[in-house]
Amino acid sequence: MKHTLVARVQDQPGVLNRVAGLFRRRAFNIRSLTVGGSEKEGFSRMTIVVNADDSPAHQVEANLRKLVPVVEVSDVTHLPAVDRDLALIRVRCRPAERSEIADLVGIFRGRLIDVARDSVIVEVTGDEAKVDGLVDLLRPRGILEMARTGKVAMVRGVARPADADAGTDEERAPVEAGAQVPSKEAGNGAHLLRR
Repeated sequence: MKHTLVARVQDQPGVLNRVAGLFRRRAFNIRSLTVGGSEKEGFSRMTIVVNADDSPAHQVEANLRKLVPVVEVSDVTHLPAVDRDLALIRVRCRPAERSEIADLVGIFRGRLIDVARDSVIVEVTGDEAKVDGLVDLLRPRGILEMARTGKVAMVRGVARPADADAGTDEERAPVEAGAQVPSKEAGNGAHLLRR
């Protein structure tokens, strides 16, 4: 089963190597790994998709929490989440075929972003199945080159609890995908709050 883990890490040299090393030592194959900026200065957000059973995935999540540059980790596999994958695909295309390819790509809400004499570059964003579907339809035409970002994910409708400095619901900052936030009622426990 594919598991999606989201982690917030400190921006430090070697963080990616340490995280990937953890998966290597546990003999897990990383299906995709994306890293990019987050809403907090000095921190990056990692989305890691790995093939694992539930129990080993929980072990990896627990081990990720122990790495010093890792600040937060959440397994968002079973949570209501929005996930997207971006693909840039260079397809063989004669000038007479451009309109047909543009129409096909439009069905997937993609677009042509570059046109050359004998090829076009297609951009498509969506869940993995949508991107795979377009790739399958373009493959017979001749895919010359392809780059995919891998999955990025964010849990739907999660917000930080009110505290002394937070104002109204609209002023509260969003929480990392699936992050557990402390609850005043739960003592030292934690749970997810929903709007």
